[in-house]
Amino acid sequence: HLAVEIFASAEDFLKRAPYDGPSCLVLDLHLSGLQGLELQEVLAERNQQIVFLTGEGGVPACVEAMKAGAVDFLTKPVDDEKLLAAVNVALARSVNSRKTSEVRASAHFRLDSLTKRELEVMRLVIAGLLNKQIADELGAAEKTVKIHRGRVMTKMHVSSVADLVRMAEIAGVKPGTSSGQRLIHDGGH
Repeated sequence: HLAVEIFASAEDFLKRAPYDGPSCLVLDLHLSGLQGLELQEVLAERNQQIVFLTGEGGVPACVEAMKAGAVDFLTKPVDDEKLLAAVNVALARSVNSRKTSEVRASAHFRLDSLTKRELEVMRLVIAGLLNKQIADELGAAEKTVKIHRGRVMTKMHVSSVADLVRMAEIAGVKPGTSSGQRLIHDGGH
């Protein structure tokens, strides 16, 4: 079951508060006032899923829309099944995008709970350093590093280094030394 809303113009659509749920915008390329591609650009930060419709589908406009993230670009008259299929793809992407955003927000929230030292330890752990190497890098006791590492694992809600690496990747944390340089290991040779 799909709920449908119709707007007379792009401006009318923009006056409405963003829908808080999975959504898809079926958008005509040629509108009065703000054009379809211009509206797509305005909506880019909302990550709005868009299916374009046009009566005169020029290749350049189609390419521009698709490069900017459109789900599909259909030429009128549109086959009902093709339109429904495109809308379903867009809604699935919308659901996935929301889940990804929630996971990223959760990762950032957890990351914000780390102290500066814990973040340094985390970056060294995800770079593959052992506790002793981290202690040497930071000029700290190995026992202190173990404590920080345990706090990192607890605060990040992970139980393995592999999970920590995934969480760091989601949060945009790069592995490296405390000085910010990425480490390359030669396997101890």
